[in-house]
Amino acid sequence: MSVTVTVADLNQSAPAEEGQTVLDALLAHGIGFAYSCQAGNCGTCRCELVSGDIMELEYSEHALSVDERSRGIVLACRSQVWSDVVVRRLEAESFIVHPSRVLRCKVADMTLLTHDILRLRMDIVTGGPFTFSAGQFASLEFPVVPGIVRDYSMANRPDERQLEFHIRIMPTPESVSGRLAAGLRPGDMVKVSGPLGTAYLRSRHAGAMLCVAGGSGLAPVKSIVETALEEGFDQPVHLYFGARAERDVYFEAELAELQRRFRRFKAHIVLSAPDAQTAPTLLPRRVGLVTEAVAADFPAMKGFKVYIAGPPPMVDAATALVRERGIESRDIHADAFFPAANATKQTAEAR
Repeated sequence: MSVTVTVADLNQSAPAEEGQTVLDALLAHGIGFAYSCQAGNCGTCRCELVSGDIMELEYSEHALSVDERSRGIVLACRSQVWSDVVVRRLEAESFIVHPSRVLRCKVADMTLLTHDILRLRMDIVTGGPFTFSAGQFASLEFPVVPGIVRDYSMANRPDERQLEFHIRIMPTPESVSGRLAAGLRPGDMVKVSGPLGTAYLRSRHAGAMLCVAGGSGLAPVKSIVETALEEGFDQPVHLYFGARAERDVYFEAELAELQRRFRRFKAHIVLSAPDAQTAPTLLPRRVGLVTEAVAADFPAMKGFKVYIAGPPPMVDAATALVRERGIESRDIHADAFFPAANATKQTAEAR
């Protein structure tokens, strides 16, 4: 049976099947709505339930508090509709919606940036032009694992023609990332669909910017920072890159060069389990959790716009920290790299 999902503040509606989630129904019909993880973990798609009968699927307490739920706030990605439903967004911000594209791309080169992070660069062959906002991601299907799709964030700026992705290679050879690292070659064709995601750069923001990245979460953060700086963003930009040890650090030279070119930009590299350094570094190292470094540097964050990307525990901790520092949810844009939904515990991989 078909029902209707209406976004009251947009005065837009979409048909839905009973049991479909609010978010899926809206996205399927091109209605812009904030979302990120689509798994009830990040809280990006929180909205007010105005009316209607829903069934809520399991979600994280970090995404939606008991107090918020008591006030009629729900997660669009975890709310199955069973009647006509009306929701209202928590903020009036308009979301950028780029044309959805299905591209055929040719692998240009593959480079190991660390022991387990692969940089994949590709040229668009057909399906373009491909427009996106810095910080968004795309779905990729590789010829070495046909029929299996994985999401990865664009690391390049939107104005650059070549697409760049950073892929964390899991240690198990049967994983998707392990198989593509072993079998993918320059010249191979890859299907790319997108863009996706709402944790993208808000170019009109007038205040300072804080970016926190963990592991391959540096990919979307790199795109956001480079785009903002190259477009003339004139407020302070602070980037905190959290890694485990020296072998997990990458793009240090690029970050150092950005810091040299743009005085308003400051990069911090934070190691949680540092080992002995074997060579001089371009940027100083700090020791501990990346959130500890942020907390030490910023007792208050009024006016900041915050971008966070990486492993879910880090994203949760950073989100909680900046909320404690007074940042409203509308100014936090988080992208938690959750394991693929259909992956086993052994082969789960973050984009």
